[in-house]
Amino acid sequence: MSASPSVSAPVSDTRRNLLQEGRRRLADQPNYALVSILVILFLVLAIISPGYRSLHSVSSTVQVAAILGVMAGGQTLVLLTAGVDLSVASVATAAAYVMAQNDIHGVLIAVLIGLGVGLAAGLVNGIGVGVFGVQPLIMTLGVGGIASGMLLVYSSIEKSGAPIVPGPVYQLGTGTVLQYFPLDVLLVWLPLSLILVLGLRYTGLGRAIIAVGDNPIACRLSGVRTWQVLLATYLISGLLSATGGMILAGYENAVDLQLASSYLLLTVAAAVIGGTSVFGGSGGYAGTIFGALILTVLDALLTVVNASEEYRQMLYGALILLLAWAYARLAGST
Repeated sequence: MSASPSVSAPVSDTRRNLLQEGRRRLADQPNYALVSILVILFLVLAIISPGYRSLHSVSSTVQVAAILGVMAGGQTLVLLTAGVDLSVASVATAAAYVMAQNDIHGVLIAVLIGLGVGLAAGLVNGIGVGVFGVQPLIMTLGVGGIASGMLLVYSSIEKSGAPIVPGPVYQLGTGTVLQYFPLDVLLVWLPLSLILVLGLRYTGLGRAIIAVGDNPIACRLSGVRTWQVLLATYLISGLLSATGGMILAGYENAVDLQLASSYLLLTVAAAVIGGTSVFGGSGGYAGTIFGALILTVLDALLTVVNASEEYRQMLYGALILLLAWAYARLAGST
């Protein structure tokens, strides 16, 4: 009887140490868990729907994920500053619609006008949040509403005919190289991913974005112009939102006033799933890449089982809350 406590105590300590070590590793390297989740989801999808076992299906999945990945890039940067960009979907829709409406002026002009919409929205957001100190949720929600309203007015007074997606944009959204390599990944998402991952780690702006989200007061006291960092962050977010919206228009080969409305919650979910904290100062874009892929595979799985859009939105919202709580617990236990 007396030997039992002496045996159980070391075993209990060993289990506790292993649990703490596992938590520490998961908090430091969440990408390992994300890869595992992605593989499991894809295996389940392939079992339920054998059509997803082909290389063509994998290529199509990555092609769709690129659209979300681009939009979520800007959202990730904003979340790192302890903000949130609720204008992402509205800006993406407006940029795509205006681009398609100006196809008559040539592809280059149309794309530049679309990017200009994103930059204008990002500039307004950046000035509001960075210069005037408006709460990001309120500022971006207002800008998103204004963008949607202005787009509605624009669509009602524009008399140049139905918007047409330019041919090169359509090719970018749907085309492939060597049959299995999507153009939007090779030409947009892959270069963008390299820029964001390396930029956050090695550039002054990237480190400042994380520092502002971690401790804005310390940044100001150390001489960092936080308003410039926030302005640059929201400009990039607006630009990436517009880019993602135009790629989405190419993929759909059509535009309407609700084109990207379903992507707002998804951009936040992709970043949070990837380990970016909603409180700022922690995370990065590498995790967002996996988050976008996971959500795309999950969406395909929900499509196979005929889940309605309402249930999907509830699931995505629950994922955000659950993972935000889980990452907070992991960070607090390390």
